[in-house]
Parts: sequence; structure tokens; C-alpha cells
Amino acid sequence: MRTLVTGGAGYIGSHLVDRLVSLGHEVVVLDDLSTGNRDNLTNAKSHIQFVHGSILNERVVDKLVRRTDLVFHLAAAVGVGHIVAKPLESLIANTRGAEHVIEACARREKKLLLASTSEIYGKTSKTPMSEDDDRVLGATTVSRWGYSTAKALDEHLALAYAAHGLRMSVVRYFNSYGPRIDPKGYGSVVASLLRQALANEPLTVHGDGNQTRCFTFVDDTVQGTLRAALDDKAEGNIFNIGSDRETTINDLAQTIIRMSGSASRVEHVSYEQRYGRGFEDTKRRVPDVRKARTMLGFSADVSLEDGLERTLQWWRATYK
Repeated sequence: MRTLVTGGAGYIGSHLVDRLVSLGHEVVVLDDLSTGNRDNLTNAKSHIQFVHGSILNERVVDKLVRRTDLVFHLAAAVGVGHIVAKPLESLIANTRGAEHVIEACARREKKLLLASTSEIYGKTSKTPMSEDDDRVLGATTVSRWGYSTAKALDEHLALAYAAHGLRMSVVRYFNSYGPRIDPKGYGSVVASLLRQALANEPLTVHGDGNQTRCFTFVDDTVQGTLRAALDDKAEGNIFNIGSDRETTINDLAQTIIRMSGSASRVEHVSYEQRYGRGFEDTKRRVPDVRKARTMLGFSADVSLEDGLERTLQWWRATYK
């Protein structure tokens, strides 16, 4: 098929591009390189068309969607630090930009895979988190909840268009990591801790470190994305895509120290020091993956230790 990947020069997007190329699909990448990197597309560059542009450019989006069969919409402002630091730019990218892509797909009758996030669930205490669960968010004065709200609006819009014939599916990612992850730690605790460990700096853990996440290797993230996009049974549905193995941030930090051979120690800092007053975090975030397993045959097969080892090897080879 002819495919369009928005945000295709990003960490997850570039792995998806590689996989699409290997499957024989034609691939066009749209990326403004605000957080993506052309180097991520080195393996695929001779097989794809790259367009340096923004999803905020409605004309460009419509032109590219018109020429394609299937759109993977991954472009977004991500990362808690970025969302808190630049709430206006993040909201515009994650609402207006997504609106351009979704509406173009509906107008041109093209199939859409919408990438969403586990942030959708907010600070609910219910685990595991199922696709139809209630969302629990903080006040609008807490900017970190703007990301969850924007992505929820994207989902609502896609589902509303689906009621009028849009072929679409949604995937909610849970803490993906792996090679090509941003070395500055952009949007990833794994990247932040790896960078600090390999520099023998203190590993910064926010709060008491007992908050848990389920870390998903990028190959599994891409596998779930493709299954949701290519399987007709997925149309009109939302799927959690992630590992259901729960890990505390303290344990993650110690595992990274051990595997990297680092001389670092763990240093706990308050959320307020990092994000300012009023910041709220989710204590546990665990996906219910039964729907993806049953309908798509999805499973996250790469263990945290194996995934971290592959990521370490890539990091050392790339940043010698």
C-alpha cells in the first residue's frame, strides 16, 4: 500500500517506517524535525519520500493524504517536561495538527491509524487500565493534564468521523523505549536514566521512586501498531499497546546501573523541583492488554532486561 507516516523521523515513527519498507509498502514521511531526526531514517532513506513539513500546514497534509491509502498519525508534542514547559505549542500541535490529519483522511476516504497515549487514563487508581475505563484528571490549572485532554479530543474526533464512515483505529502506547530513543531524555525516563548512568552521574528519580510503569520495547510497540492498522477487525476500536509487566522507577534505575556497569547512585528529587508547584503524577500505570491479545493476537514479547540490553548496545555504538 501507499502509506503516510506523520512524525516518521521520530523514535517510534522511524522504526515503523523501517518495518513498512521491509513489508514492501510505499512510504512517505512527514516530519518537521522539531523532535525527530533525519538520521533515524538512515536505513530506509533510499526507499521512502521524506517531506520536511508540519501537520499544522493543512494544505500539505491534505495533499499527502490524497495520494495515500493508509495514514499512520504519530506526529505530536510529547514528553511531560515539554508539555509543562510549552503548554500552548503542545496543545496546538496535538489538537489542530491532529484535526488536519483526521479531517483529511475523512475527506479523502483514507484509512487512519491514530497513535494515542496511556496518559489518556490520567491519575485513575484503577489497574489494569482498560480501553473503556473512566478517565480521571486533575484541574485545568495543572498543565500536564493538557496532553491527556488533547489526545482524548483526537480520539473523540476520530471516533465521531468513524460514525460517518471513516475507517480508523487507535492505539494507546505505554512507555515505549529502545534504540533511537532521544538521548536528551525527551519524553522518556529510560533515556534520562541511561544517559546519566553512562556518564556516571546520579540517576534522578522523582518522588519516592515507587511509582510504577510498564515499559514496552519498540519492536513490540510497532508490532501492535501494524496489527491495529492492517487488521480489518480493528476498525473502530481502541487498543492498549504495551507490556503488562509492572516495574517501579527505583527498580528500573537499579537495573540500568547494574546492566551498564555504572558507578552512579540514585538521587531522589521532588516533582516540584523538576516541574514546579502543583505537578501531579500517576502512581501506577498498567495496561489491560486482553483486547489487543484477543482481537489482534498482540503480545509484548521482549523482556525489560533484553530490551535494555539492546538499547544499551545501540547507545554505546551511536554515542562513542
